[in-house]
Amino acid sequence: MASEGDWTCDANDAVHITVVQPGEEKPKTLSSFHPQFTYPIFGDEEQIFGYRGLIIRLRFAAHDLRPHVFISYDEKFKTVGDASAVDLLKTLKPWLPEEAFINLPDYEKAVQEEADAKDFVPPGKLVHSYVTGQRSYEIWAGSLADPKVQQLLDRAQIFVSLFIEAGTPLATDDPEWTLERWTVYFIYEKVTPPTPTASQYSLVGYATTYRWWLYEKDQLQKAVTRTESFPFPEIRPAQLPARLRIAQFLILPPHQGSGHGTHLYTTIHTACTDDPTIVELTVEDPNEAFDALRDTADYHILYPEFLKQKVDINPNSAYSKKQRPRRVPTSAIIPTKLLNDMRLAFKIAPTQFAHILEMYLLGQIPAKNRHEGGANMARLLIKKSNAEDPNERKYYWWRMIVKQRLFKRSRDMLIQLDMSDRIEKLEETVSNVEEGYEVLLKAFTEREEAMEARQDEIGDLETTVIVDEASSSKDQRAKRKFTVEDDEDEEDEEDVNDSATKRAKV
Repeated sequence: MASEGDWTCDANDAVHITVVQPGEEKPKTLSSFHPQFTYPIFGDEEQIFGYRGLIIRLRFAAHDLRPHVFISYDEKFKTVGDASAVDLLKTLKPWLPEEAFINLPDYEKAVQEEADAKDFVPPGKLVHSYVTGQRSYEIWAGSLADPKVQQLLDRAQIFVSLFIEAGTPLATDDPEWTLERWTVYFIYEKVTPPTPTASQYSLVGYATTYRWWLYEKDQLQKAVTRTESFPFPEIRPAQLPARLRIAQFLILPPHQGSGHGTHLYTTIHTACTDDPTIVELTVEDPNEAFDALRDTADYHILYPEFLKQKVDINPNSAYSKKQRPRRVPTSAIIPTKLLNDMRLAFKIAPTQFAHILEMYLLGQIPAKNRHEGGANMARLLIKKSNAEDPNERKYYWWRMIVKQRLFKRSRDMLIQLDMSDRIEKLEETVSNVEEGYEVLLKAFTEREEAMEARQDEIGDLETTVIVDEASSSKDQRAKRKFTVEDDEDEEDEEDVNDSATKRAKV
C-alpha cells in the first residue's frame, strides 16, 4: 500500500480559479490563478488527502460570477479502516452556492447561451469611471439590501476565504434594516464582447463597507423630532450619524499592481466626504499591504491641503530657551486647531491622520537634518531644542511629537518600565517609525518625478505608480511597533504597535 504522503497534495496548488466568458464554441478562459489561502476550507495544514493528480477547478463567469466547481484526479485512495479520501464535494458545499454544483456541460451551456448577458449592468449605481493603460474601468456601488447585490456578493464570498487572511464571509440573510447598513463597491473592466451575446463587463475586485453607529446626542436630536404623535416615524440607518468602516477589500490577482485599489479606496473616501451623516472613515483589521495603500492614498488627498495651509513645525516655539519645558508645547509647535478642523473635514480617523501629518512634516525637513543624515544625530541629542540650525530644531520637535503620540497610546505598558528602558524603547520606536515614513516619502518623490517626465500619461501614472510603489514597501508599517497586542477598535487601537499586529481583512 502507498504511504500516506503519496496521497497528500497541497490544497493551494490543487485549487485552480478560472474566470471565463463566452467563446466561439465553448467558454474561454480570461485568467487563471491559484488561491493565497485554503486553510479555512481544508484545515491549517492546507493539505488534501486521498488523491493523485487532483485539480479542483473553480470557474466564474466574468460579468456575474456564475460559479461552477469541477473536480478531476488520476487516482483516488481506497478506504482502509478509518483512512479515507477527503469528501471534496461535502467540504466545498458550505463555501459555494448550490448552483455551483451542476454538471459541466450544463454550466458551459448556461455561460454560452445566457440571453441576458449582453444587457448585463452591474448592480447599484455608477459612482466612478477611469482609464488606465488604455483600458476602461467603472466602479459601481449598491446596498446589500438589493437582491442583485446580494447574489453577486454571495457568488464572490469564497474569495474572502481564499485571498483575505482571517477574512469572514458576510451573512446576507440578516434582516433588511441590517443589510441597509452595508454598501458593496464593485470594480468592472469594460471589455470588447467576444460574441454578440456576451457581456462587456468583467469583474476586477470589490469592497464592502458598513455603517458603525456613533452616538452623538445633538445629531440624534436632529435626526428625529418628537413633535409627532406616537408611533414615531421610522428611522432608516442612513439617517443616523455613523462611522463608515471598510470590512473587505479585494482586487483579483490578475489585476493587482495596476492602481485599482487606490481608485477603489479614494472612491469610498469621496462617498464619505459627500455624506453628511458619516463622521469618519475607518478600516477593520487592515494588513500591512493595505496600510501602505491607505497611507499613499490619504497622503495624496491631504498633501495639497497641507501645502495650501502652509502646515509646518515652528522651530521657535514660545517658551524660554533657558528652561526646557516639562511637556511638549504641541499647540506652539504645530497649528493644532487648524489640523483638527482639517481632519474633521476630510473625515480621516485620528491616528491615521496623525500618521499622514507626521510623514508630511518629516518630508518638510531636509534629509541631512533627519535621522537619515546620521552625522547630525549626536549633536542634535545634545543641543535638542537649542540647536542653532532651525531645521535641526524642527527635527527635534518632530521626534517629540511622535514620541508624545506613541506614549499616549501605550502609556499603561510604558509606565511599568524603568525610566531608562522607557526612553530606550521610545527612541527605538520613533526611529522605526521614521524609517517606515522614509520609504513612502521616497516612493512619493519618485512618483512626482515620473509624472513630470511623462506629462502625457499623468492619468495612468496616478493609478499605477502610487500602488506599485506602496506595494513594494508593504512592510513599512511593520516597523512602527512595540511588542504589544491590542484588540480594541481602530479609532482606539492604533497604539505604538500601530497596525503591525492587526490581521488582514483587506
